[in-house]
Amino acid sequence: MPVAFVVVSTTPSRVYVARLVGLPIFDPQGDQVGKVRDLVVAVRSEVQQPRVLGLVAEVFGRRRIFVPMTRVTNIDSGQVYTTGLLNMRRFEQRPTETLVIGQMLDKSVFVPSTGVTGTVYDVAMEQARNRDWVLSRVAIQEPAKGLRRRGQTYVCEWRDVDGLTQREEAQGATHLIAALNEMRPADAANMIRDLPPERRRAVVAALDDERLADVLEELPEEDQVEILEHLDSERAADVLEEMSPDDAADLMADLPPETAAALLELMEPEEAEDVRRLMAYVENTAGAMMTSEPVILGPDATIADALAHVRNPDLTPALAALVYVCRQPLETPTGRFLGVAHIQRLLREPPSTLVAGVLDDSMDPLRPEATIDQVAAHLATYNLVAAPVVDDNHHLLGAVSVDDLLDHMLPENWRDQAIRSNDRSQGVRRG
Repeated sequence: MPVAFVVVSTTPSRVYVARLVGLPIFDPQGDQVGKVRDLVVAVRSEVQQPRVLGLVAEVFGRRRIFVPMTRVTNIDSGQVYTTGLLNMRRFEQRPTETLVIGQMLDKSVFVPSTGVTGTVYDVAMEQARNRDWVLSRVAIQEPAKGLRRRGQTYVCEWRDVDGLTQREEAQGATHLIAALNEMRPADAANMIRDLPPERRRAVVAALDDERLADVLEELPEEDQVEILEHLDSERAADVLEEMSPDDAADLMADLPPETAAALLELMEPEEAEDVRRLMAYVENTAGAMMTSEPVILGPDATIADALAHVRNPDLTPALAALVYVCRQPLETPTGRFLGVAHIQRLLREPPSTLVAGVLDDSMDPLRPEATIDQVAAHLATYNLVAAPVVDDNHHLLGAVSVDDLLDHMLPENWRDQAIRSNDRSQGVRRG
């Protein structure tokens, strides 16, 4: 049975799509049910304004679903409201559909009436008289000229722009990259995963090595391997160097042995050595799961030094919860492991106090051969989010965090399984 569109007087007459990305989506009760990730449209011609079919929304578990515009009741500057009845099946793009953020940004276009040539950096939508949402205007940026960092920008009517429906073999990714850089790595990874293959390759080529490494760490293994295989060997090695050693080791284990060996040879010797060492451990043991780069300080460091290190935004909360105190050398494998300092204890002590004075040396560290069940039992017994791993000589090898444990304990498709039970009871069929 068709569902009537609910008209809300506060809905703006024109909405720019790039500003929608990341906005929360709420149900009628005010509970957040997801975030906007893209807009799905049906492009018929360069004269006829494309009809907006719906939103691509990210819901819990990082799943992407389709939200028809008939389910959208209000859009304002800070949020999107829906009827609350959503189909939780994973979004799958149809051949007749176009993703505005994923496919339309960075298209090369031409405005015959003014002679302007440039690339699309945003698109506006508005409601037509029949209350359908349509794409109405195109924001275009000319190439930079002379000493200007950015080219002139223009906003044109959809019908006045040529090139919007043409397929480009070498479409750029500047504006899409800008949108991805505003997202968390996990969110960016999901958007890249859903792009058409040729667009995904363009985006991967345009991402810098550090950002691509962050994204790769959030992708399933098969997507990691596919992306890495399309990079030239030198760049693949550079990206692996930017990844955390444990994630790089896991990815290497999924590559053909000869490919992994070749990439290790191309990596910087110190980075390659860390990865080789982690690859040597038996799968699903503490040694294989641990990171070799926790926060390590010497006994002469102060609490102020420790707090400065754990403020590093690149650390996960689990790794920032403990400081590992060791004798020289401080790179793993370290000198003798002395104990850990808990972040809560550090916050209660004067900054000038030596970190050695607040050590917790009461719990036994893990051994690298500890099984996944033993690691889980250890963290649960001591109420820890991370724990040290030491060798026979009591040298620190690394640390296992609860993040590492969950990555290895949960099934590969756990996100889909987590919401499968909801598919039977929520929403309507797309169509």
